[in-house]
Amino acid sequence: MTIEKNRGRPAAWLLLSAVVVLADQVSKAYIAQHFLEFEFTRVLAVLDITRMHNVGAAFSFLASASGWQRWVFISLAVVVSIGITVWLLMLPRGTHALLSAGLALVLGGALGNVIDRIRLGYVIDFIHFHWDRAYFPAFNAADSAITVGAAFLLLDALLEAKRKN
Repeated sequence: MTIEKNRGRPAAWLLLSAVVVLADQVSKAYIAQHFLEFEFTRVLAVLDITRMHNVGAAFSFLASASGWQRWVFISLAVVVSIGITVWLLMLPRGTHALLSAGLALVLGGALGNVIDRIRLGYVIDFIHFHWDRAYFPAFNAADSAITVGAAFLLLDALLEAKRKN
C-alpha cells in the first residue's frame, strides 16, 4: 500500500474546521453590526447576548497587559494550527474519528479567534451566562468549538487508554 492510501481524509476534517471558522466569523459580524460594546439582550433568565472585546486569552487572561499579548496569542495560535493541520494529515485512514473531530474543532476555533486578533486587535465575545449576579466570562462560537474539541480529545485519550488495557 502506498502512503497516500494509508492517510485519512483530512479534507473532510479541514472542511469541519472551515465551517467552524465561517460560523464564528458570521456570528461575530452579526454581533458587531447589531450591538455596541457592552450592549446586551436578555435571551433567557441565565443568558444574555452581550458584545464584549477581549484583548486577553481565555477568561480575559492577560487582558490588562500592555499589548504584547496580542502577538504572543497570534503566534501561538498559528503554530498550534500548523501542528494540528500536520497531525490531521498524518492520521491513518478510517481511524481516530473522535480524535480527528476534536482536532478539527480546536483548529477551527483557534483560527476563528486569531482572525479577530489580526483584524481587530481583540476577540469579540458575546455569549454571556449568569446566575443572579454571578457572571461566567463571555465567550463565542470559536471558544465553544475549542471546548467541545478539547472534550473530544480527552474522551479519545480515555477510550484509547481503555482499549490498551
